[in-house]
Amino acid sequence: MHSPEQESMALQGDYDCIVVGAGVQGSFTAYQLAKNNQKTLLLEQFLLPHSRGSSHGQTRIIRKAYEQDFYTVMMEECYQLWAQLEMETNTTLFSFMPPLCCRRTGILVKGPEDDKDFQLFTDTLRRNRVPTETLTPDEFSRRLPHMVMMRGEGARIDTTAGVLYADRALRAAQGYFQSLGGVIKDGEKVLNIQPGSRVTVTTAAGEYRAKSLIITAGPWASTLLSHTGLQLPLTVVKINVCYWREKVPGTYGVDTGFPCFLQIASEGAEYHIYGLPSNEYPGLVKICYHMGSDTEPDRRDRQIDQTDIRILSRFVSLYLPGLEPEPALVESCMYTVTPDHHFVLDRHPSHRNIIIGVGFSGHGFKFAPVVGKLLCELSLGKVPSYDLSPFRIQRFLSQMKSSL
Repeated sequence: MHSPEQESMALQGDYDCIVVGAGVQGSFTAYQLAKNNQKTLLLEQFLLPHSRGSSHGQTRIIRKAYEQDFYTVMMEECYQLWAQLEMETNTTLFSFMPPLCCRRTGILVKGPEDDKDFQLFTDTLRRNRVPTETLTPDEFSRRLPHMVMMRGEGARIDTTAGVLYADRALRAAQGYFQSLGGVIKDGEKVLNIQPGSRVTVTTAAGEYRAKSLIITAGPWASTLLSHTGLQLPLTVVKINVCYWREKVPGTYGVDTGFPCFLQIASEGAEYHIYGLPSNEYPGLVKICYHMGSDTEPDRRDRQIDQTDIRILSRFVSLYLPGLEPEPALVESCMYTVTPDHHFVLDRHPSHRNIIIGVGFSGHGFKFAPVVGKLLCELSLGKVPSYDLSPFRIQRFLSQMKSSL
């Protein structure tokens, strides 16, 4: 028999939906649920804000340039929903109109003209009528005199792209969620998940129950999914987020018109290299390799491999002669990567009221407004706004292990 205090706690712990993981995907999912009048609890294992996962840091690239049409199509609404959050919270997250257009930097997609990936980017931009500029070698030299274009390379600029203010965006989504009556409980690590018609989630602080559960736990997703008997082919990697000092301050600055960039197929690099103009730290340009080394999420800082930094140093020396060829600052982040580098947005194969949003593979932040909308739709039993076949769990059938 429960005491009055226990009954009161049970009542307080009853929700329409529980979202586990308060990174950008979980925060936008909770925000969408609250806008749909769902009593929602957002659980986070660390005290907020924190820099332990995949959603911290000051900036991300926002772009429509992609190899696949389905991402470019989704980004159209993402821009609209980012603008909506700006209006709802009176927060500048990305500039859509003058006079703040210096943050709409565009993104330069550069690589060998005959490279398959470069052609995919070019074709997708064209098919989806994304506003794009093509730079000849002479135009490139005039526009970007401090960046090298190799013989045989092509250059396209997605002019819709720019810099998104990540930390600010995360705070805005969480704050608006709370203003709608949503509850955030941070510093509460999930210890167990018990599926059922009402899902029970146990933390060190107590038990919570809900009609549905949404797991957006980033690098810790595999641990949580194991409580439900499901194992997905997810790999966690540590990313060295590198900042490179300008030899002459302002050379690659956001205010001087230097764009974000994505380098396809550079020498010695298996994966793309991306960069953002000097903005976060005065005189420092953010340039990263789009892959890292395997790590355990709770032991991230024990992973000290610097293969990616060596690749980046060579790239900087060859392509960006106005930067010092060794990083001035290195921060850490983690990607949770699927075998095909596409997201997982789906229902649990055995428990229809458990929704999974994981495996964003280092390129999911800008999609968070639409991802949150889709995960909300799945939890409410609505028809998803987009075709989710590229994101279904079923594509991993031969690699999955289930103990159910």
